[in-house]
Amino acid sequence: MSTEGPATCRVQVAENPRLLKLKEIFKSKFGSIPKFYVRAPGRVNIIGEHIDYCGYAVLPMAVEQDVLIAVEPVKTHTLQLANTNSLYLDFTTSADNIQIDKTKPLWHNYFLCGFKGIQEHFGLSKLTGMNCLVDGTIPPSSGLSSSSALVCCAGLVTLTVLGMNLSKAKLIEFSPLRATDVKLPGGAVFVIANSCVEMNKAATSHFNIRVMECRLAAKLLAKYKSLQWDQILRLGEVQASLGVSLEEMLAITEDALHPEPYSPEEVCSILGISLQELRTQILSPNTQDVLTFKLYQRAKHVYSEAARVLRFKKTCEEAPDNVVQLLGELMNQSHVSCRDMYECSCPELDQLVDICRTFGAEGSRLTGAGWGGCTVSIVPVDKLPSFLADVHGAYYQRGRQSLAPEKPSLFATKPGGGAMVFLEA
Repeated sequence: MSTEGPATCRVQVAENPRLLKLKEIFKSKFGSIPKFYVRAPGRVNIIGEHIDYCGYAVLPMAVEQDVLIAVEPVKTHTLQLANTNSLYLDFTTSADNIQIDKTKPLWHNYFLCGFKGIQEHFGLSKLTGMNCLVDGTIPPSSGLSSSSALVCCAGLVTLTVLGMNLSKAKLIEFSPLRATDVKLPGGAVFVIANSCVEMNKAATSHFNIRVMECRLAAKLLAKYKSLQWDQILRLGEVQASLGVSLEEMLAITEDALHPEPYSPEEVCSILGISLQELRTQILSPNTQDVLTFKLYQRAKHVYSEAARVLRFKKTCEEAPDNVVQLLGELMNQSHVSCRDMYECSCPELDQLVDICRTFGAEGSRLTGAGWGGCTVSIVPVDKLPSFLADVHGAYYQRGRQSLAPEKPSLFATKPGGGAMVFLEA
């Protein structure tokens, strides 16, 4: 079985200001120098929001912002973690007994997830310790996958320390994903704008309720079409079982579900189960007390958004003369659906989207989980300088002096490189 390790590059640390600074902080922190550095990028979801956990494809792009970790393996079994950001406190634990408190979204728990994931995947024990210093340029809680980048980076750190690789076959099994390259148009850039509203997914029930509403919608649609609804978990499974198009699924949704919210009692009546069975066998602990579920709206968003992703990909492939305009229209439709059908926007995001469109974006939408975080806009290259200046003035300066100016709030980005291991030359 062929194996493929992470990309490795030898660099002159003295010629790289960021690596050099990280090396100096590491030396002052641990009294030694790193043996290697690992990078993992953030990503922006250009289109395809809240449909991945329903079984549908999304269209993410790696960005230049990233997580970078300086690493020194040590002979003890102690894992010492530090962060260049003083808001994130140091953490020390035994590498042999990793305990992750899921109730507390502390920064080091994301590193521990990557570390423990590799440990469990290979069935390892008695892991070596390491000193790690983490540096990140991805705005936290912004929808640019800072936490995912940290988990991936930690997993790659662990693999590198152990001198191990993940086989291609195992990697696909570990993350059952099929990736297809999409060539983005050359006449436009994507601009990220941070609303500066942070939404902590781990501390809110919004996200958990949406996931459950999608599951309940799938079960009611399956029941309506006489499928084995108790075996269905995702909206994508309903479409696959019926063998119909996304457009047909939208029509079925219109027939099967009503726009008015469903009570738990109505769900039980349709499925022919008791309230106790609903709560113990279907609902998650954090959704058992929810009083109403908007099933029609969530299903409509998922099926229409999945169709928009396919149209976005097809438009990129066909590359008509008005490709940027067409892609922008799909992004605009996506935001409307996220706002009205999935209800995962917020006033600041809506305002920021409107401002971006006003000043030259062909399309603009929220990106990430929503309820705060960032927007992504597609902007013609020739409009970029005026777009950045106008949006900065309209959103970040006018009456918004409280927004932290030191945060990277507005920036154009291009597809970034993937994960990488750096060795000092």
